[in-house]
Amino acid sequence: MSETSHSSAGVDASDGHAAEALDAAAHHGGGHEESIGDTVLHHVTDGNTLELPFVGDVHLPEISIGGLDLSITRHVVMMWLASLILLLLFGFALRRRQQVPRGLANLLEMLVVFVRDELAIKNIGEAGRRFTPYLLTTFFFILTCNLLGLVPLMATATGNISVTAGLAGMAFVMIQWGGIREHGLVGYARSIVPHGVPIWLYPIMLPVEVVGMLVKPVALCLRLFANMLAGHFIIVSLICLIFVLKTIYVAPVSVGFAVFIYLLELLVAFIQAYIFTMLTSLFIGMTVHPH
Repeated sequence: MSETSHSSAGVDASDGHAAEALDAAAHHGGGHEESIGDTVLHHVTDGNTLELPFVGDVHLPEISIGGLDLSITRHVVMMWLASLILLLLFGFALRRRQQVPRGLANLLEMLVVFVRDELAIKNIGEAGRRFTPYLLTTFFFILTCNLLGLVPLMATATGNISVTAGLAGMAFVMIQWGGIREHGLVGYARSIVPHGVPIWLYPIMLPVEVVGMLVKPVALCLRLFANMLAGHFIIVSLICLIFVLKTIYVAPVSVGFAVFIYLLELLVAFIQAYIFTMLTSLFIGMTVHPH
């Protein structure tokens, strides 16, 4: 009886030590995963620091007015930088008026003509000419923000849902303004529900059409945000895989795949700027020509 008790006690003690060891290992592993996760999130999300070469992290001003956070963040700086680049780029390209543009001016003119003819006029009609400046601003701004995210030490402002929501909000305003300008406020309100719908269906169709109006900018917002965030998330995760597995042998595979995704992101940067602008022009055309 005594021997059995001692044996049972020994087994219980052994199980207790094993459980403690497993708990410690799990805790240690969880901490490691958390640190890797923090590293990934630091590179793909917004923050109040800006990493500069030879300087390191620079803390950006934190501003709060009446409880409203108006701090200057990393993505705000990227949007300012994108705007400055566009101003300098077009100012440099158009510093001299040429009948036959060459070099950079020729490239920019080609993109401008493409947006005007293939997006604005094609989707909206001749009325699309008045929307061309807005569509050009949208296209070049999104494209520049997308490309800046691929530069080392930079960040992708379009990978922030607040930025894409702001762009989608402006698109929503332009979409509604296009219909109101073309048909008048009363005429546009009447065109929300398709002509020929029986009067008894209005209580059903009107909420459906209003929800459809709101879904369009939401789709623009989420599509751009998800596509730009996903690519950078994969690139950083592939690089972190080397440190997670703690072996140099996985480096060629991780770096190789990361370079492939990086090159793919160059294509995605242009595609997403095109899709956002194209869908915006298409939605404007649907309000200008509702039926």
